[in-house]
Amino acid sequence: MKIACSKSLLLSAVNVVMKAVSNKTTLPILECILIEADQEIKLTATDMELGIETYVDGTIIEGGKIALDAKLFFEIIRKLPDSEITLETNENHQAAIRCEKSKFTISGKSGDDFSLLPEVERSKGISLSQFTVKEFIRQTIFSTVENESTKLMSGELFEIENDNLRIVSLDGHRISIRNVALKEQHEMIKVVVPGKTLNDVSKILDGGVDDYVDIYFTDKHILFEFNKTKVVSRLLEGEYYKINQMLTNDYETKININKKEFLDCIDRASLLIRESDKKPIIINIGNDSMHLKIDSAMGSMNEDLDIRKEGKDLIIGFNPKLLMDALRVIDDEEISIYFINQKAPCYIKDEKECYRYVVLPVNISTVSI
Repeated sequence: MKIACSKSLLLSAVNVVMKAVSNKTTLPILECILIEADQEIKLTATDMELGIETYVDGTIIEGGKIALDAKLFFEIIRKLPDSEITLETNENHQAAIRCEKSKFTISGKSGDDFSLLPEVERSKGISLSQFTVKEFIRQTIFSTVENESTKLMSGELFEIENDNLRIVSLDGHRISIRNVALKEQHEMIKVVVPGKTLNDVSKILDGGVDDYVDIYFTDKHILFEFNKTKVVSRLLEGEYYKINQMLTNDYETKININKKEFLDCIDRASLLIRESDKKPIIINIGNDSMHLKIDSAMGSMNEDLDIRKEGKDLIIGFNPKLLMDALRVIDDEEISIYFINQKAPCYIKDEKECYRYVVLPVNISTVSI
C-alpha cells in the first residue's frame, strides 16, 4: 500500500477514529487503527462496543491495508511538519511514514486480522441536524453516571413515538428530558444508548444547522452517519426506568425567575463549598422575592432575587451543583420552576415542554432565613 495526503486531513481523520480505540484490552489488534486504500482511503477503529470509520481525501498510489498502533501513529502524525505525508507499507507489515525530511518506520499488523464493524440495517431511522444532536446531548449528558452496578444510568433513553423523539437521562438525584420534534411519523422505537457513544459523537460533529445526521436503530446497535463518518455502537441491554411514573405536573408553588441571575447567585454561593462538603443552598420563597442562603465552614452568603410567584411560600434545600448543571444548559432568559413541598422534587420546564429537569431536594430542618 502507498498513499499520500495532507497532514491536516490525516490528523483530523485519525483524531476522529481514536475515540473508538480500546484503552483496556488483551487483544493488541484493538489498540490499532485500520488504514485501507481501495477506491478511497478509509480509517477504522473499534473496541467491540463502539466502532468508528471515516474517509480522508488523498492520493492512492497503491492499494492495500494495514493496522497500526493508534497512539503511536497519532503522535507521529501530530508532530510531523504541516505538509504532505506519504505512508508506504511492505509485505512484512512495516510502515514507512515520510514528510519533508522526516521518515519514521514502524511495525504494523495484518489488516486481515482487524474486526469489521457490524452491518446495521437502515430500515428504522431518523434524520436530524448536527446542531440539534449536539444540543440534546449537551442538555442531557450530565445526568448520566459511570457505574457498572447501574449500567442503564450510564446511558440515555431514546424513545421515538409518532413525530417526537424523547431523550432521557437520570442518575438517582435528577432527571433530564429533551423532546425533539420530528418531520415525519415513525413507529415506536425505545433504545438505551451508551453515554460514552453520545459524548464521542458530540465531539466529532461540526454542529451545523444545515448539516444532517442520519440515525438508524436495530435491536442491538445504533448507527450515526454524517459527512464521511460512520459511528456504530452497541446498545445497553435491559428495561429502562419507568420515567412517566416519576413525573408529575402537580405543584403547590410556581416561580418565574431570570435564569442568569439565579445561576449567577448559586455560582457565587458555591465559592463557599469545598468539594467534600455537602452543604445545601437553602431557598426561601416569599411573595415577590426569593432568599438564598448558604452556611459552611468557610463562611456564609445571603442574597435576594426578584421572582413572580404563584401558590404557597416554601423553604427548601438543594445541592447547588444539581441546580447549576440544569440551569447552564437552558437557553431561555426566564424559566419556570415548580415545587410541590420541601421533600418532593422540583421541576423546571418550558410551556411546550421541549425540556424538563427534575431535581431532588436535600433534607433540611425548616429554618427561618
